[in-house]
Amino acid sequence: MGDEEPGNQVQQSETSKGSCSPFLRYNSPLVQVILIGVVCFCCPGMFNALSGMGGGGQLNHTASNNSLTALYTTFSIFGILGGAIYNILGPHLTLLAGCSTYVLYTSSLLYYNHHHHQAFAILSGALLGVGAGLLWAAQGAIMTSYPPINRKGTYISIFWSIFNMGGVIGGLIPFILNYHRSEAASVNDGTYIGFMCFMSVGTLLSLAILPACKVVRDDGSRCTSMLYSNLSTECVEVRKLFSNWKVLLMVPAAWSSNFFYPYQFNEVNGALFNLRTRGLNSVFYWGAQMLGSVGIGYVMDFSYERRRVRGLVGVVVVGVLGTVIWGGALANQLRYSSKDLPEKLDFKSSGFAGPFALYFSFGLLDAMFQSLVYWVIGALADDSEILSRYSGLFKGIQSAGIAVAWQIDEQNVCLMSQLIVNWVLTTISYPLLFVLVMFAVKDE
Repeated sequence: MGDEEPGNQVQQSETSKGSCSPFLRYNSPLVQVILIGVVCFCCPGMFNALSGMGGGGQLNHTASNNSLTALYTTFSIFGILGGAIYNILGPHLTLLAGCSTYVLYTSSLLYYNHHHHQAFAILSGALLGVGAGLLWAAQGAIMTSYPPINRKGTYISIFWSIFNMGGVIGGLIPFILNYHRSEAASVNDGTYIGFMCFMSVGTLLSLAILPACKVVRDDGSRCTSMLYSNLSTECVEVRKLFSNWKVLLMVPAAWSSNFFYPYQFNEVNGALFNLRTRGLNSVFYWGAQMLGSVGIGYVMDFSYERRRVRGLVGVVVVGVLGTVIWGGALANQLRYSSKDLPEKLDFKSSGFAGPFALYFSFGLLDAMFQSLVYWVIGALADDSEILSRYSGLFKGIQSAGIAVAWQIDEQNVCLMSQLIVNWVLTTISYPLLFVLVMFAVKDE
């Protein structure tokens, strides 16, 4: 059962454009995007902070890597199906089911702290993949379809900033709780419990999200005129995605957009820094994402009058910045290998600044790249049902890529090879996105 009964009629908003500030109106796109941002702040935001510490906060990365492989394998399936499920169930059931799996996953790492049995962590990782597919399909539909057409970049940056504040605060938790444990160790129980509390709040808050048919923009338009979908319709529409040339051009960007996480989290942050400094680095990594999303959001909405030109400029900006940052990563990687790791750096160490600046730049680039892709998705259509399918497929392909990446890292593939693959994959996506914007994005 979805959030709406089939017989209900779509009611026109009783709030006129001038009678209530859009910042205060509960059914406005802004409030709903802020709400989904807070939900993601509490759930995937905290998960990102945990992952960003390297090995999920565990000294031995094996259990975390295997559970994350299971996670992203199921995520790749339910990411693709998530848009269809969202269109059938609506936001309440979809988000509630998705958010609850984050609590379960973190509890499995708490369990592993005491019993060192991988089975629970791997099973909960697989279930989290199902839940994450549902959550991110819903999030993608909300973030790309609810905003007005000429402010999608701004709304994406608002969401991304709130969402990544979860990573900032989540990074502070292990930094503070493990401040006096500068030696190599797994994080303490209080760290995991703190994450679980935030995730539980996000799960409950997901019930506050309105379905698209109840969200009214300032000009009186609605995000969709349909109240619900059905299984047969969604099966047909999802199948069509795989022959859609617009979607196919996004595949390399989707595959590469999280592929670099294992390298950045485990082989840069995890390999070069001690425990408390990894937590501190996570604060700045996700903080950099907030800055990056705001910067690219400005480019995508305000840099030029024509939307297509703004899109092309955005691709060029991200492409140039990405080349520079991965070039810096190459210079850093030449200093060590998996068989010759340097002494762990503390934030008080003299050699901290360079690797820290690189890790900060990784966060900046990640937000700019993903915000750019979401902007392109949002520019391809303006209907919640269509965009939920596009977003779901994007997350599904993205998750398939990172599932492969986690196992590459687990198999101890040469770090230089990992870096080169990451660099090449992201570089390939830029010209394809340029072509997509050139031929598929229309000016307002």
